[in-house]
Amino acid sequence: MGKSSKYPSYSTGTITVNGNTVASTSKKGNTVTSNYNMTDAEKKIYDYAQNSLASSLPYVNVFDENTQKNINSQLNAYTANGQKLLNNIYTPMLKELKTDIASRFGNFDNSVFMDNLNSIESNRAEAMSNLAQDITAKRDELVNNELAQRYTYLNFLQDLQNQTNSNILNYISGSQNNSSSGNSYNANAYAANQSSSSGFGSYANLASGVLSAMGPYGMAASAALQIAKQYV
Repeated sequence: MGKSSKYPSYSTGTITVNGNTVASTSKKGNTVTSNYNMTDAEKKIYDYAQNSLASSLPYVNVFDENTQKNINSQLNAYTANGQKLLNNIYTPMLKELKTDIASRFGNFDNSVFMDNLNSIESNRAEAMSNLAQDITAKRDELVNNELAQRYTYLNFLQDLQNQTNSNILNYISGSQNNSSSGNSYNANAYAANQSSSSGFGSYANLASGVLSAMGPYGMAASAALQIAKQYV
């Protein structure tokens, strides 16, 4: 029985960065395992993203008391500015009308005053109605801005997590490719060695047959070839 070469052991694969192994692929028993070694900084970023997502998601659309106070404060300031602007427009108009009517008629009990007063008040009422609509729109804007900032923050956390996962998969894929290259090389080398050994065995059998027919010395040489074949 001829001697057969032992099949090579599993070739592991690694990826190193600045002398440090960041990813590896190895085999234990029937299980092939790939591993990524996070740096301390990477782990802090990854844990922060995961923990922040977990704690923020349940409350992304919930406004606590401080948030509501902040929105109401901005809305009150917007309302006060709008009212001040309208007062600065219509109060002087009314004062000017009264001064004009008093100088011309001596009293306000006349149709000219009432017509002008009704016109001013009508315009002011329309302006106040528009302001009320603007205040409602402003409230929606403040709420939407707050939500947009929260969603942007959550997207940022998700991007951090996705980028880390992508880097891990890329490095692990690299270590797996290196392992596959090593195993492919070993398999080819083993096959070539087996082929070479098989060729010598065939040659030895043929030569042994020829030598056996050449008398005692030939038979001795034949026996030597057969013995040699067992160790190839």
